[in-house]
Amino acid sequence: MDLFNSALGKNITFLRPAFFIISGFIGIPNIKYYYAFLFFVYIISVLANTAVMAAIYLDHNLRTPKYIAVFNLALVDLLGNSAMVPKVLDIFLFNHPHISYNDCLTFLFFCYVFLSMQALNLVALSYDRVMAIVYPLHYQLKVTHKFMFCLIASFWVFVIIVVLIATGLLTRLSFCESVVIKSFFCDHGQIYRLACNDYTPSDITAWILPALILWLPLTIVLLSYLSIGYALAKVATVRERMKGFKTCTAHLSLVAIYFLPILITFTLGANIEPNARIINLSLTSVFPPMLNPIIYVLQTQEIKESLKRFLRITTHYKISKVKFKK
Repeated sequence: MDLFNSALGKNITFLRPAFFIISGFIGIPNIKYYYAFLFFVYIISVLANTAVMAAIYLDHNLRTPKYIAVFNLALVDLLGNSAMVPKVLDIFLFNHPHISYNDCLTFLFFCYVFLSMQALNLVALSYDRVMAIVYPLHYQLKVTHKFMFCLIASFWVFVIIVVLIATGLLTRLSFCESVVIKSFFCDHGQIYRLACNDYTPSDITAWILPALILWLPLTIVLLSYLSIGYALAKVATVRERMKGFKTCTAHLSLVAIYFLPILITFTLGANIEPNARIINLSLTSVFPPMLNPIIYVLQTQEIKESLKRFLRITTHYKISKVKFKK
């Protein structure tokens, strides 16, 4: 952050607090049970995403371009929940609401990077579905390992740069009065509105950021499914149409789970009641990472079969080991 400041102006002094206070829910009794529930969701998320990544890594049949994107989605889900939930539990369950200025910006940066990458991963998976259904003859040529790696790497670079700019602009703000963040984590919108100097650049960023990492990916996904729907409409039999659509159900489920609640939160912005915003954003942050791997296991035959084989091998190994000892 110091490099960011020196690049913009060496002689400018900003009033920065030693710490922020994250308020969390206001006026709700027994709220610690809710955070304990988030911990339970986090544990399931860690186990489920680890299982999906292990299946893709260990099963050579799953080392296809599509599953590069699925692996990255599971990795982002795991890292995103790990960046947010343990810190949230430390703040509220163990009563440590004070967080230093630098730690707060770091917390914000990683939370927003992983949250944004979830949306862009869905774009990568929608591209895979478009090529598989609309252009099946070109699928092997267009959707290669190299292309998928480059696509996902470009998404990472894009998200890191965008979030870094948004975080860097916060260092250009002075905080003269309140340091209480009315959220459950270091929320960008809640932080810049506490500033006592001109926060117009951050305010503009707060409008551009959802457009780039939410509305644009959602638009691409919707256009993708319009083209898929048009292609399936030209298929002769209903059975073939349903077969093609069935390959998209897992991805469509992920799109709905991720975009619907988070778009409501970001669209309403400061107009939403603080407790409602916290519930919506916290569930949006921790539930998709838990549900994504479960949906893929239930609705994707390849991963389901891979996990079954892995369990059979593990069970057989344990039985053989017990017999050998006897």
